[in-house]
Formats: sequence, structure tokens, C-alpha cells
Amino acid sequence: MITITLPDGSRREYPAPLTVADVAASIGAGLAKAALAGRVGQGEAARVVDTTHRIEADTALAIITDKDPDGLEVIRHSTAHLLAYAVKELFPEAQVTIGPVIENGFYYDFSYKRPFTPDDLQAIEKRMGELAKKDEPVVRRVLPRDEAVSHFKAMGEHYKAEIIGSIPADQDVSLYREGGFEDLCRGPHVPSTGKLKHFKLMKVAGAYWRGDSNNEMLQRIYGTAWATKDELQQYLTMLEEAEKRDHRKLGRELDLFHVDDHAPGVVFWHPKGWTVWQQVEQYMRRVYQDNGYQEVKGPQILDKTLWEKTGHWDKYRENMFTTESEKRDYALKPMNCPGHILIYKQGIKSYRDLPLRLGEFGQCHRNEPSGGLHGIMRVRGFTQDDGHIFCTEDQILEECNAFTALLQKVYADFGFTDILYKVATRPEKRIGADELWDKAEHALMESLRNSGCEFIISPGDGAFYGPKIEYTLKDALGRQWQCGTIQVDFSLPQRLEAEFVAESGERKTPVMLHRAILGSLERFIGILIEQHAGALPAWLAPTQVTVLNITDSQADYARNVAKTLQKQGLRCELDLRNEKITYKIRAHSLQKVPYILVVGDKEMATDCVAVRARGNQDLGVMSVSAFTEKALADIAAKA
Repeated sequence: MITITLPDGSRREYPAPLTVADVAASIGAGLAKAALAGRVGQGEAARVVDTTHRIEADTALAIITDKDPDGLEVIRHSTAHLLAYAVKELFPEAQVTIGPVIENGFYYDFSYKRPFTPDDLQAIEKRMGELAKKDEPVVRRVLPRDEAVSHFKAMGEHYKAEIIGSIPADQDVSLYREGGFEDLCRGPHVPSTGKLKHFKLMKVAGAYWRGDSNNEMLQRIYGTAWATKDELQQYLTMLEEAEKRDHRKLGRELDLFHVDDHAPGVVFWHPKGWTVWQQVEQYMRRVYQDNGYQEVKGPQILDKTLWEKTGHWDKYRENMFTTESEKRDYALKPMNCPGHILIYKQGIKSYRDLPLRLGEFGQCHRNEPSGGLHGIMRVRGFTQDDGHIFCTEDQILEECNAFTALLQKVYADFGFTDILYKVATRPEKRIGADELWDKAEHALMESLRNSGCEFIISPGDGAFYGPKIEYTLKDALGRQWQCGTIQVDFSLPQRLEAEFVAESGERKTPVMLHRAILGSLERFIGILIEQHAGALPAWLAPTQVTVLNITDSQADYARNVAKTLQKQGLRCELDLRNEKITYKIRAHSLQKVPYILVVGDKEMATDCVAVRARGNQDLGVMSVSAFTEKALADIAAKA
């Protein structure tokens, strides 16, 4: 007898080996029809398998449907194969390479003699729909490696043959066939193409074979796939809204910044954009001051030997900009932590000095691939709101608790209240003893529990020197942005010989907590622009108020109003152009200015202003002092 344990704890017994599909059918016809795959085993040993997977021993089993996150993964993986199937039907000379699942969809890379056009994408998507309606079974088979290589070579699929050739000779490989198309894949896949109904091809981009710029440039077709029509439509609607909010587009329209080929991956901030930057930086500077941080500033270029001592040279060498002077090798800093340790080491530190919190708006450089650069979100030169806390082991938990509370307040002030928490644990390649990693991981998890935060664990994703909490915020469109982090590090202070004098008089090595709230200021400002669709809250807006006159006779009064507001600390602009007032109101509305003040003869006679708030809200006529009080209150409240 074979005993199957279901997710609700119930057990079913079967007289002989059977498939996942057989188990689903024994439970009910509805489940059998909905089944996409199965999850066998429990915990970390659980794995997702095809519905044709044969169960020959007692096990736990969950039937995966399109309501399961794993089900969506299977749908997307299978839709990538459906895409390749359609391409081969329409363009038989195209060669297929790889087609993985990615966030919200999938892609497949092809080698073809000419670029695919938008019309080609429409034709491919149409053919995918036709193939899906045929509801062809997806069948798995296994071949010895060398036989699989010969099989794909005979088909003219040289890229597939190369991939298989890199697999050890003693291993078998699995292939999946649907209709006339067969592909190399570990699986699992949906039982038949009829399960694939809600998908859309998005775009074509270039991608080098195996990610190597020395290899052929392939064509990467991106697509998205969902379990239901409504989910697909919601996603497409979100993309349309995201396009309207694109920070690169708004950066041009609002005259905030630009990027230039003369300095790829570095931002040119315009006056208005730099004003936003200064508001963010000065806000964070007050956060430093109010929470016991001492602000420091380290050099941009440091000797190569320092990076070798810390281990960064081995880990990040390919992403570091280097230079040479007087036969010494240097690197532009990709992070601030080694410099902060050198600052800490100046002078003897006592246990009474700990925790010592150092903060820096540290400019860093990383040699990101040009293809990965994206506006101000992904750049080569960036500034971090970086901080390092030097403390004792006993102080780790309290410092982590305080940091999470601080981060939550900062995010709320910027308009983000939905935060996801993840603990990234020790990677395979790491430095430091396991018992220290045990302490560090425990402290991070316990701090989140103390803060009442639910969290997930991301095994193996910690830094090479310590585990970390990753703080991810959700924006207005539900997109996730990982910004903040705190990392517990026992190793780098030891490597650079940082010490403090303990109460016993003994010399000890401090623990170093690496922490950032916003992360890259460039990236965070890009997130803010998209979060607010360019309509930044009044406290962040580069121009908070504009004063417009209706005719020349109110010009002097408008100037006096503007000067009064400026003296009160408001960022105010004056528009005295000889244009119709409706034209000027529209122009400043498009610039998303929070308040537009209009002055005509009536307003001038009563020492008042007609107030329009962003979003075409008419707030009526009020005195200049009443408006000033309201605007300053909104700004103070970060409304």
C-alpha cells in the first residue's frame, strides 16, 4: 500500500504506484481538471513535479492548481515553451536557446537572420493562441546526454546541443514535447497546452548568448502569463500606469535631471531636481542628528590593499573602477564600510563609547553593465544614506529593534506604509565562523519578532561577511522596491583590526552593523517620482507655490506676495508673463506645482490671493497670512 498525506493532514491509501493525476482524479473530477502539477515531499525537500509523475512510496502531496503560486510558475514556464513552439512554426530557420520564468512573466532567446518586428510579435502571439486551443498533451521523456546532443544537432538546434554538451556525460536529460515541438527542460510543465489561456507578448530586446558580449547577439522575446483574464488585464493596466509614471519621462517633463552618453550611468541634476535631492538629504541628515548618528565623510579612492584585506577585491573586482598613481593601485569605493572602520580606528575606543553610530552620504561607484542602466534607478555613480553602528554583541538586538522602528517612520514620512521583511542568511561562500553566523542570524530574526514584523527567510542570500534584513516597500502600483537593509558583521572589523577596551580592560573586536534606509538616493528619488506620478508632496516639491498675475497692473502686488512667501521659507516662483491666466494656470498645473496663487484687482484690493491646489481644487480666496499658515502646516505634516 502507498499512503498519500494531503495538505489538510488527511491520508489516502492506494494499492499500487500511481501518478499525481491519478491522485487528483481519486479526490474529485473538478480537481483532476484543474490540476497543473504536484508538490511532493515536505519542507525544504518538497519539489514540484508533473501530473504524470509516478509516486512509488509514501509521501506528502499537494495538487497544484492555478490558484497556487507554484501553479503560476508552471504556467509561465510552459508559456515560454509555447512561445518557442509558435516561433518555430512561423520561422522554421530560427534557433531556440533558453526560455526561463522571470518576475511577472517569461522570455525566450532566439537566433534568427533578421530582427523580429512588432508585426511578427502579433503573428507569434496569435499562433500561440491557436496552438493552445489545440490542447496538445505535453509529454516528458528522458535521454542519455550524448543521445540528446545528437538529437538536437540533427534538428539543427546547435545552441541546444551546446547547452546539453555542458552537462556531465553520465547524466540523463529530460525533454518535453508538445505537438511538433520538443525542447530541453527540467520541467515541470502543464499537462497540455489548453491550460495556457491568458498571455501576451510584450517586447523584443537584444541579449548576448550566455551573457557574453563576445558571443552572438540573440533576440529576446518577453511575455507575461497569468492564471485568469482579470489578472492579465490588471497587470497590463498597471503597466500602462507605470509608463505614465516613468521617472525618466517625468524627469524630462518636469526638468529634474538627465543622463548623458558623455557620462553613462551618472546623473546630471538640474536645479529643480537638485532641490528635491536636497530635501531628501536634509531630511535624512535630521534623522541622523535625532538618532545619535555622527556624520562623517570618507575619501572616494582607496588603496587596493584595503579592498583585498576586507575581501571585496575577490568578490567585487569586476564591478570596481580602478586607477593607478605612482605605481600604486587604487579603486573608487563601491561601498563605504571599510572607510568607516578606518575612521573608527582613530583613537582608542572604550566600551563606554559603544554603540558608536557613524553616518555618511557616501558617493559610490560600481561598474554596472551598460545594458542594465536604467534612468536614475540603476546607475554607476550613486550616493547612499549609509551608516555603520559599532557595538558589542549584547547591543545587537537593541540596535536592530531601534533601526526597524526608525526605518518604518522614515518610510511613512515619504508615503510608504506597506513594508515586506526578509532575512537573508549565510551564503555558501562566506567568511567567519558558523557560531558567529548563528548569533547574527538569531539576532536579526529576534529583532523582527520584537518589532511585530512578519518575515520570510531567504536562504543563502546574505552578504559574504554577514546576514541581513532586507526591507522592501510597496508603491502605489503594488510594485516592490528593496531599499533598506541592516547587516550584522563580525568579520570586517576583525580583518581591519578594529578594537575597543572592554570593562575588564581586555581588547575586543566590535560588531559592525551595516545599515541604510533609503539605499541609493538616486534610486529612491526615482521611486518617489513614480510613486507620486511626479506630483511630489508639498514638502518635497521643487516649487511649492507659484504666484500668477492676471494683468500687468497686479505685477508689483504679485512680486510682494512672492517675497513674503519666500521670507517664510516657501519655495515660490513668480510668473508675470504677458499670457492669458488660463494658459499660465495650465502650464504650472502640468509642472505639478502644489499651490497656484492667482492675483487680480479684487485680490490686490483686499490683500488676498485666490488659491488653487493641485488636482484643480479651488480653495477660494484667502489672506496671504492664512494661506501661508495653511501651506506651512501641510509641509510640516508632510501632507
